[in-house]
Amino acid sequence: MSQPFSTASDPLAHLSAAGVSVWLDDLSRELLAGGELEKLIAERHVVGVTTNPTIFASALSRGDRYTEQLRTLGSAGTGVDDAVFTLTTDDVRAACRVLAPIHERTEGVDGRVSIEVDPRLAKDADATVEQAVKLWEAVAEPNLLVKIPATREGLTAITEVVARGISVNVTLIFSLERYRAVMDAYTAGLDRARQAGHDLTDIHSVASFFVSRVDTEVDRRLDAIGTPEALALKGRAAIANARLAHQAYELAAAEPHRQRLSEAGARPQRPLWASTGVKDPAYPDTMYVSELAIAGTVNTMPGSTLAAFADHGTLPLHDPAVDDYAAAQAHFAALEQIGVDFADVTDTLEREGLAKFEASWAELGASVRREMGTADTAHEGARTGAAGTSDKAAEEAPGDDGLLAVYLNDHLAGATGGAQLARRAAQAQKGEPALAELAQQVEQDRQSLLRIMEDLQISTDHPKVALGWLAEKAGRLKPNGHLFSRSPLSDVLELESLLAGVTAKAACWRTLRALAETDERLYAEHLDSLSDRADRQTELVEKLRAAAASAALTPSDRA
Repeated sequence: MSQPFSTASDPLAHLSAAGVSVWLDDLSRELLAGGELEKLIAERHVVGVTTNPTIFASALSRGDRYTEQLRTLGSAGTGVDDAVFTLTTDDVRAACRVLAPIHERTEGVDGRVSIEVDPRLAKDADATVEQAVKLWEAVAEPNLLVKIPATREGLTAITEVVARGISVNVTLIFSLERYRAVMDAYTAGLDRARQAGHDLTDIHSVASFFVSRVDTEVDRRLDAIGTPEALALKGRAAIANARLAHQAYELAAAEPHRQRLSEAGARPQRPLWASTGVKDPAYPDTMYVSELAIAGTVNTMPGSTLAAFADHGTLPLHDPAVDDYAAAQAHFAALEQIGVDFADVTDTLEREGLAKFEASWAELGASVRREMGTADTAHEGARTGAAGTSDKAAEEAPGDDGLLAVYLNDHLAGATGGAQLARRAAQAQKGEPALAELAQQVEQDRQSLLRIMEDLQISTDHPKVALGWLAEKAGRLKPNGHLFSRSPLSDVLELESLLAGVTAKAACWRTLRALAETDERLYAEHLDSLSDRADRQTELVEKLRAAAASAALTPSDRA
């Protein structure tokens, strides 16, 4: 890594002066209505904003600034997808207007706000183009960037959208091969835009190259290999990958055809470093900003990373040089030699990235549907009251809903114990970062089940849930061969219990998915995402369980 120099007086000012555009990877009505975004622009040198489905799902959970609009949309009979479209475009339009002075001052380079197409369309180029045009027209602000995932199908959509004069943020780029294809897709779009008579100076693009997730996945594989040579390679793949991406950008920019487009007014497709929040607490919390402080690039940071860099960020002494590129190449050669298939790493990250965005989109849709349904429920309650039917009598009526309440409360009890168990396993096995993420997912799944029960108007059986919590606590008393210390068998038995819990959870999601065919209170796409995630969790836990069993039960003379 490059040796840093201190920027103690105002690290973000120094970062901006070094030629890096500071963008915020967050947006919510709390930021907009509370004046926080203006404050970040004034005090933290923020000159752009990016959003994604996860950010919008999180924004909806903050405060109640969406409630009135959602209930109005619900009363009007608006569909869930249309409501999501309205909410997100309203927020992005408002942010575009806040950032308009920066957009004007920088001649369109910064002051940008990104909005992503529905991630469910990532494998459908025509549908992606159609929605990109719809988003562009709905927001109707010149500083918008429409985000399109860099799937193979997305490449075709990128060319078509740019050809129509629409500015694009290409997202979910992990591999150098795909990045080069993204640059080619943008160039092809510029060629067509020029032929169609568009002013090339009005078309802008960034290519969002994801950083921290690379280290997370590579480190997981290095930990699984477990040799000293493998462990010595941890924490370096993400920076190496990004530096080679920047080298590819510089080489592409120097090509004669792109030079001619530049002379005709075409704007460069700037590299944007995305996913720059550090996932592993063992690493410096500003690492992916400091090490990639390269002139002419964008760094979009979550709020926590922005605050950390403002407090103690540093800059490298120089931009990446030939020696840095050579070191990056050597690192990937070492990874290959140790047994890490980096092509498989990036393929995995793209699949998981899309799955996460789809799950967040489904969560967003479920939240929107629930909020819109509040108005409908109130109206329905008034109609029921007029007919003389008691709400309490309806709740107490026997039938299928009563059995469903028992079924879901049983699963909620198991989910409560499972969340405790997952957290304990993650704390005990800190060398396995996948368990920490699994623990977060298990708790998110428990919260999803609670929200589904609310949608179904099923009350929580608190004594039963408490029993699930106590059962997990009691399980800790099993000595597993050791009375006063943690046994090697503890990892195995915890993972076996987790495996049973995840398998049961997957069955619950499938049961609810079947009910969603006839029960409008259930959101089918959300349940599909939850089911897919449970399947991935099952695969992960089984791999970890098998490895723990082998380590604990293989006789030492054969190990």
